[in-house]
Amino acid sequence: MEFATFILAAQRGYHQSCDSVIGNSIEQTIASEQAGFNTAWFAEHHFNNYSLVPSPLMMVAHCAGLTSTIRLGTGVCVLPLYQPQRLLSEIGFADIVSNGRLELGVGSGYQQFEFERFGVDVDQAPAVFAEYLDILLKGLNQKVFEHNGQYEKIPLTAISLRTIQRPAPPIWIACGSARSMCRAYREGHNLFVTAFHNGLENLRTLRETIEAAAASRGKDVTAAKIGLLRCCYASDDQAEFDSYLDNARFQRRLSEALHQRRQQSRDGYLLQETPTQQDLSFETMRQNLPIGSVSRVIDRLLEEISILKPDQIAIQTQLGDFDQKTMLRQIELWGDKIIPAINKSLG
Repeated sequence: MEFATFILAAQRGYHQSCDSVIGNSIEQTIASEQAGFNTAWFAEHHFNNYSLVPSPLMMVAHCAGLTSTIRLGTGVCVLPLYQPQRLLSEIGFADIVSNGRLELGVGSGYQQFEFERFGVDVDQAPAVFAEYLDILLKGLNQKVFEHNGQYEKIPLTAISLRTIQRPAPPIWIACGSARSMCRAYREGHNLFVTAFHNGLENLRTLRETIEAAAASRGKDVTAAKIGLLRCCYASDDQAEFDSYLDNARFQRRLSEALHQRRQQSRDGYLLQETPTQQDLSFETMRQNLPIGSVSRVIDRLLEEISILKPDQIAIQTQLGDFDQKTMLRQIELWGDKIIPAINKSLG
């Protein structure tokens, strides 16, 4: 089983400076490598405090010089917000400076707040994403390519910066729908999925959807790697995991508001955290998630692995204003106890 850290780089309030948030994210990446994690993923968001990483490829390029073995992933590049021609060169650059350690996660995006400020229609995002991914695949696999589509018309073009990984870095699609899963299986990409803060039944449904997508393309479900984004935390300290859950719920509240196009901000930047009827209690979250003592986290993850059968679990580390020193100790704990115990159990 591969393990990854997922670094959102959130800012919960003005008591956190933007440079401290980015600095903490970089520090967590270095700690993840030292703890033996396989990959560090970096999110992409714009114009508010939900996440402060505007370009995951810039984070990859920077962290490449501070690490040597951990793979570095974009989680994800929001394709409709890019010029695909330029993105191809930046992908090549990031793979070169990381010595072939790039994992390329891509998605269509969902936050109208961001799209409006780029002058892009979020309702067209799935169609734009589909075409831009076509362009990326051409540019990664052909020395010279052209494209004549609905959204982009590109004459014969050569990308000077070619990736070290051939024909391309591993491509992961953020799969929020059966359609995106079907494309992943059709073209041989990997799947990045989440069960949010839900429990085992949601994981069962997710597995069934993945299996159906593979079958619809005549593929075995193991033809693609499956990555699961999950909130996990191990501690015997009640205050610690309550703080972690509080920050996880904070992030979910902001994500849901942005998804539902309910941006709440008094100053045009800092989003207001608003409780909703969909909120889960801390007790329910602890029941649903791998949260609690080390042994409870290990047992729960093994149960979740048996249901979803993922190839990688990405744990959310950089959430809200959770204490940095405590999180660095948590990353170390996973490397010392949790990851070895799970892999031993899995044989």
